[in-house]
Amino acid sequence: MFYRKLSTACIALGLLSASAHAAAPVTGRWVTQSKDGVVEIYECGATICGKLAKFLVPPPNGIGQKDINNPNKTLRGRTLLGMDILTGFKEAGNEWKGQIYDPKSGKTYRSVIYKGKSGNLVVKGCIGPFCQAQSWAPAR
Repeated sequence: MFYRKLSTACIALGLLSASAHAAAPVTGRWVTQSKDGVVEIYECGATICGKLAKFLVPPPNGIGQKDINNPNKTLRGRTLLGMDILTGFKEAGNEWKGQIYDPKSGKTYRSVIYKGKSGNLVVKGCIGPFCQAQSWAPAR
């Protein structure tokens, strides 16, 4: 009887500690750090994706701006508005890991996102071991 109670307690403790390390949900609408756009993060199949949902500052070629900096010439005709810039994000402990595309440079980076203590979304773009972080605020 003692062992049964002990094993039940261990299982309960394991479940509590596992849930304490789960990544906070990141879906929703977020204003980029530069305050020039809103990214909508949503579930896309088994992963999390994020699309450019709104321009807060119109790009040089207007709202119909194309993906002109993409290194793949066949993708340069895509319209930025509505395009996924966050792709393949999967939960990894208390954060989400995937890729982020920067339409200004045409480059794709390894990325990590998670909710910060302030409620903002921390977005990191990484090259090798080096990462640069931004803080995105919830869109109102």
